[in-house]
Amino acid sequence: QVQLEESGGGLVQPGESLRLSCVASGISADIDAVGWYRQIPGKQRESVASLSVTNDDRTRYADDVKGRFTISRDNAENTVYLQMDSLKLEDTAVYYCTVDLKTDVDIVTTRYWGQGTQVTVSS
Repeated sequence: QVQLEESGGGLVQPGESLRLSCVASGISADIDAVGWYRQIPGKQRESVASLSVTNDDRTRYADDVKGRFTISRDNAENTVYLQMDSLKLEDTAVYYCTVDLKTDVDIVTTRYWGQGTQVTVSS
């Protein structure tokens, strides 16, 4: 059974940094992609960053985090990271990691979600 456990959230002031970690266990298929989403209460969950393992670790970022957030992975540790610098008040949200695993059907993947970690940016 695939499990994702996030950590690293917390309370910081504007301009400070945090690094989120997501440890994956129970992985029994090839990873297609990993990513981070966030959700503010009352709003839809939105993609923050993604990394395509299939496409040479190509990364994508939401426009409002480009240049401030960096997604990366440690294959040996089955861990995905989100380095968040120059945090802003509007980055406050619950952050979720995702892992997309390949299936027996070409281009079809199965997405798994972590339980989320709270990031609060407040002065």
